[in-house]
Amino acid sequence: MDADILRHAVAEQPDLSFFSRIDVVESTGSTNADLIGEAGDPSSDRRVLIAEYQDSGRGRHERSWVSPPRAQIAMSILVRLGGIEPAVLGWLPLLTGVAVVDAVRETTGLDANLKWPNDVLIGGRKVAGILAEVASGAGAPAVVVGVGLNVSLTEDELPVPHAISLTLAGAENADRNALVLALLRAFSRHFTEWRTENWNVGALADAYRARCATLGADVRAELPGGEVLTGVATDIDGYGRLIIGGRSVSAGDVTHLRPA
Repeated sequence: MDADILRHAVAEQPDLSFFSRIDVVESTGSTNADLIGEAGDPSSDRRVLIAEYQDSGRGRHERSWVSPPRAQIAMSILVRLGGIEPAVLGWLPLLTGVAVVDAVRETTGLDANLKWPNDVLIGGRKVAGILAEVASGAGAPAVVVGVGLNVSLTEDELPVPHAISLTLAGAENADRNALVLALLRAFSRHFTEWRTENWNVGALADAYRARCATLGADVRAELPGGEVLTGVATDIDGYGRLIIGGRSVSAGDVTHLRPA
């Protein structure tokens, strides 16, 4: 990762002026945890932190997210969302998923899609995961959203059999600098449009639906408490919940039983 290229792009390119600062560190425990630790400073906003290696990276449900050094993008973004209703804060990780899909498609030529809520898939295998955490409830809510994107891992380095990397998927271009800049541009564009619409989720929801492979598929959802729900995933509602057989699901592990 070339920190100078990234810093110059954020400082000089208008479509990246959304971001106030970008840093690249050699290693850390968790980029999310690092930015959460800075959220108490009200001036800390629109910050980006990237690590070449994380030894305590986390996904949803406290699952670990590991990768060899320089084989993935481990990045977190801190944003403050003034005037937003708490009920729609959950759209931020979905927006980030849309941005990752856009960046992967644009940079690599691969057909990336979303699995609800925000796993990024290529050929049904997971290439990226996203974790958003509320860092502060005082004033404008501060949220840190982290992205882990497998770039050049080999089959032997994949964390689980159903994962994949961009290189293994045949990416035309797997340059991590280009991927980061494309991701930041897409995030800035979608976030700015959402904020301009006064946090109305209509256009964002349409963008998410257009990229979500879960919709129209037969799915199995393992819900909190051990309940299992199966059926066709028909839509997402205004809060980003998945609708399965007429029922809205806000949390759970979803498995695609057949392609949409």
